[in-house]
Amino acid sequence: MGINDQSDIGADLQIGPTDQGMVRLYIETAEFQIPLDFDPEEAEEIAAELQNAAARARAGR
Repeated sequence: MGINDQSDIGADLQIGPTDQGMVRLYIETAEFQIPLDFDPEEAEEIAAELQNAAARARAGR
């Protein structure tokens, strides 16, 4: 599956800090749970990438 492939998979996403000073993205579907931990700098880079992708999506690219 690639970035442009459609999917019918539904998932819940939770984002928050951990007690270890990390930022956790927690993805849960009916079949699995994926906790992804990032240091704060990595989390800020991911946030910037999300904002960039949202801007490009709005522009139709």
